[in-house]
Amino acid sequence: MPEATIFGEHDERTKEQMARCMQYGSVRGGVLCADGHLGYAQPVGGVIAYHQHVSVSGVGFDIACGNMAVKLDVPKQAIEDRIEPILEKITSNVSFGLGRANKERVEHELFDSPLWHECEVVGRLKTMSREQLGTVGSGNHYVDLFEDEEGFVWIGVHFGSRGLGHKTATAFLKLAGGKEGIDVAPTLLHQDSDLGQQYLAGMTLAGQYAYAGREWVVERVRTIIGGEALDSVHNHHNYAWRERHGERDLWVVRKGATPAFPGQRGFVGGSMGDDAVIVRGTESEEAAKSLYSTVHGAGRLFGRRAAKAAFTRAQMDAWVNDKGIRLYGGDVDESPMAYRRLDEVLACHAGTIEIERRLRPFAVFMAGRSERDPYKD
Repeated sequence: MPEATIFGEHDERTKEQMARCMQYGSVRGGVLCADGHLGYAQPVGGVIAYHQHVSVSGVGFDIACGNMAVKLDVPKQAIEDRIEPILEKITSNVSFGLGRANKERVEHELFDSPLWHECEVVGRLKTMSREQLGTVGSGNHYVDLFEDEEGFVWIGVHFGSRGLGHKTATAFLKLAGGKEGIDVAPTLLHQDSDLGQQYLAGMTLAGQYAYAGREWVVERVRTIIGGEALDSVHNHHNYAWRERHGERDLWVVRKGATPAFPGQRGFVGGSMGDDAVIVRGTESEEAAKSLYSTVHGAGRLFGRRAAKAAFTRAQMDAWVNDKGIRLYGGDVDESPMAYRRLDEVLACHAGTIEIERRLRPFAVFMAGRSERDPYKD
């Protein structure tokens, strides 16, 4: 039985959860990234490679959650005199929160995909999915505006497949006879089973949906700011990919982990009060051991309830104000104090990635404190 490669320091319960996951199905390797913490059945920051299985609980409830960052040809200095109107327009044009429908109906070719008919579960979710495309959600999902080292504006977003992904995962967990919870076995499906094939179709569709949603939000924000896109970085971090590792084709299930093959770029955010980075994967023995995976964020130190008990709104506001960041929405459970520092977790992955860009946030948009987190991962 293979053992997981572990980056960084982790509490015993998170390591035990990772070890439990390594005991089920056709496992060929595993990784726990430095931003890892306890998750549902599989740690967030956990990566597991299977020969013939996919893990419903490993991909998680927010299928295809991910990050997208786009660089504009607009210097921040050029919009300083109209920052407030820009920010107000973003808040009125982008919908945050649980179960929200987009104010604007978004037409997209993905709604003509045959995948809607290949997976019975998602077929009945099409109307809801149409209404939600282009909405962001709540919890740690966000729209951020950044300035890079050269003074140019970047748009960054973090969210996934919304209700489509959550309802798809919930349905397959039940169909497969799996259990919800922390200290439970992962729910696995064989790639060749009818249920496995249906899940892969539903997961693929949720992935396309998440990409379309993030692209729509970024484009809407770009039209508000003005300018043209010069660069784009876009990745899922809750997904299962069929990949070649060594001499084997494997299903690599990443929950809260960014793919980082040699030359592959990723956008990794810190917290609402910290810098983000663009990283690039490198080729090395250590990178191969990581299954070409890296962190997806800074990683939580405190769960949501624990963060609300430990910190105050005043502390959170002081942190972001000190950094010169305008915060719209957000609550104490997402405060910077609840997270590790991004540079520290990135340092644990030295030799597997290179930092290409540093992005300093100047505006952060999240769901308000009255919204509860719609997803369990």
